[in-house]
Amino acid sequence: LNRQVNPFQRLPHLYDGHMMDQYRGHALGELSPHVFAIAETSFEAMRKENASQSILVSGESGAGKTETAKQIMHYLAHMGGRAGDPATGDATNALSSSSSSSRPVEQKVLESNPLLEAFGNAKTVRNDNSSRFGKFIEIHFDAKDAISGAAIRTYLLERSRIVAVDDPERNFHVFYQLCDGADEAEKRALRLKASTEFAYLSASSCHVLDGVDNATEYRATRRAMDVVGIERAEQDAVMRVVAGVLHLGNVTFDDDDSDAADDGCVLGGDAARAALADAAAVLRVDAARLEKALRTRTIETRDGAIEKPLDVKAATNARDALAKTLYARLFEWLVAKINTSIGQDAASKRFIGVLDIYGFESFKTNSFEQFCINLANEKLQQHFNQHVFKTEQEEYEREAIDWSYIEFVDNQDVLDLIEKRPTGIISLLDEACMFPATTHEQFAQKLYGALRDETRFKKPKRSTTAFTLDHYAGEVTYESDHFLEKNKDFVVVDHQKLLADSEEALLREIFAFSTQASSANAKAHAPGARASKSAMKFSSIGAAFKSQLAELMAKLNETEPHYIRCIKPNGRNVPSAFENANVLHQLRCGGVLEAVRISCAGYPSRRPIDEFLDRFGLLAPDKEKLFTPGEEFAVARAILQNAGLTTWQIGKTKVFLRAGQMASLDMIRHRRMTSAATFIQKMARGNRKKREYDAMKRAALCVAKWSRGMLARRLVAALRLERAAIKTQARARTA
Repeated sequence: LNRQVNPFQRLPHLYDGHMMDQYRGHALGELSPHVFAIAETSFEAMRKENASQSILVSGESGAGKTETAKQIMHYLAHMGGRAGDPATGDATNALSSSSSSSRPVEQKVLESNPLLEAFGNAKTVRNDNSSRFGKFIEIHFDAKDAISGAAIRTYLLERSRIVAVDDPERNFHVFYQLCDGADEAEKRALRLKASTEFAYLSASSCHVLDGVDNATEYRATRRAMDVVGIERAEQDAVMRVVAGVLHLGNVTFDDDDSDAADDGCVLGGDAARAALADAAAVLRVDAARLEKALRTRTIETRDGAIEKPLDVKAATNARDALAKTLYARLFEWLVAKINTSIGQDAASKRFIGVLDIYGFESFKTNSFEQFCINLANEKLQQHFNQHVFKTEQEEYEREAIDWSYIEFVDNQDVLDLIEKRPTGIISLLDEACMFPATTHEQFAQKLYGALRDETRFKKPKRSTTAFTLDHYAGEVTYESDHFLEKNKDFVVVDHQKLLADSEEALLREIFAFSTQASSANAKAHAPGARASKSAMKFSSIGAAFKSQLAELMAKLNETEPHYIRCIKPNGRNVPSAFENANVLHQLRCGGVLEAVRISCAGYPSRRPIDEFLDRFGLLAPDKEKLFTPGEEFAVARAILQNAGLTTWQIGKTKVFLRAGQMASLDMIRHRRMTSAATFIQKMARGNRKKREYDAMKRAALCVAKWSRGMLARRLVAALRLERAAIKTQARARTA
């Protein structure tokens, strides 16, 4: 488990290629804590154990999850990149190739981030770039540890934001990018206006983010679409759909006051008619059919089709439903296009998954979106509990360790409260949605009656429609006012038929499947069949999201997990400011303090007996037993006893040590190795000095011998000279 603190400022020197090289090849804990350390650990574990890994990035909104996930992906691209200069870590800068198919896989994976952020991220009250969807990215590796493919899975796009934005939040980034970044020709083609003139955007006063230029971001989004392989014609079609959604928001309705009116409605004046014409033009559908699809509903009966006029509220809901369906289907198409461009490696047996999913949310007013987001966080917290707490204590039981079970906060009861059938909140919500006449008051009363005995469920004293859940991160009160309508993932058949007949190929493509489903539905309601009560196809968003989470958990359970808890240091989003109480609350709610408590109470350090002896065998008092089969446990016990350690235990296959004891053994081992190294150095230096002394002695003796010989020869010569001189003098006297 690693903690990552959002600094709320750019620190490029901490995340460049040089820093990646610093962590390359180092085990976790050898260097300072860093997101690259976790990425390196997962990469090495995948490489050595030949098993898939996952990195789960969690934390509250604004804690830095998305940036952390991007840094992980940069590091993996750095380690497993094929093209360019991998040593520099500039996988994203190799944009020289004109063909997207020739660009490396890792570059496409990295460039998918800004594209998905443009269409799936928005400003919230806590975060200027909040992910309003979850994503799990599988990065596949081949036998040579190079990236060979990838797959992106997304979860629960916040569709309600498309049609309703609270001040001072923003809608999805791409809307503002298009309005400010399109050139004049594109603005004319898409009939664009300033963002403040579109109803879906003008509900909030925030249109520009500090330090962010919408036009520059629009060019970056277009460039990312180039990289991931979306052709220019398709890009233009995507922007047509985005513009169409904006124009739909300006279509308003008024009551029909004519005598022939049957509780119907009409377009709300010239501005509404102009917006309808603009929407029909950019979506390339017939304006009259679009108006009819918004103002009426076709119902199939035994006697044939009946057109029912809609009142103002129903028509407005139909307009918003069409806008949400358009954008949601477009987002799904983009994800599918990215996956097709990147390509999955079917032959790969290993992958590293990076999970970046919305953080726990608790606002002043919480609705269905926060309910689903917090369900996802409950699931992830349970996964963390199972891996860190339950798995830990199950291993003690499996190894027959003398252990007193430590209680920890388990959130399974919260998950049962939400997911259990038939009395869980999601099941009760789906049941209420099956009956069109059900109101949110009736739904709330059903919750109060079915869940009144649940300890994690409370009814607020001053509300008749809200309910409170005691989550792992604290209590959250949800307003059920819009739960029913937001849970209904209904698609109007008339809308499907209209868009499937569009002259725009992209719309025909993304609504082709829906049209086929509509045809099957029409056959079921042909004359002689049971009459249809609705011209809409309903499916539950809550049930679908629950199913997606189950699949995600199954995928995560196939991998070895690594956890990164992102911490938000302050609520003002400013650098160099720590709010101690806020940080402590996040550590407590995220299970970090509980993990530390369990770790200190248990045996956080454990090694298989063979690895333990490989490392600490030099501390054995009787080293011959190291090579005697069956003596492994006795040798390990002797090592621990001689080290003076207490409260350790030896299981069936592993040695278990209390916190800090592994460090003590490493210190003793270090001293023993230092002593041995010192002794070796002493002997080596002594032998070298002895050899030097012997050489010098031999040299001195040789010099002395040579010197004595020279002296003797000189003495003999002197005597001879003296004798000769005497003889010469004697002859001279005789003469």
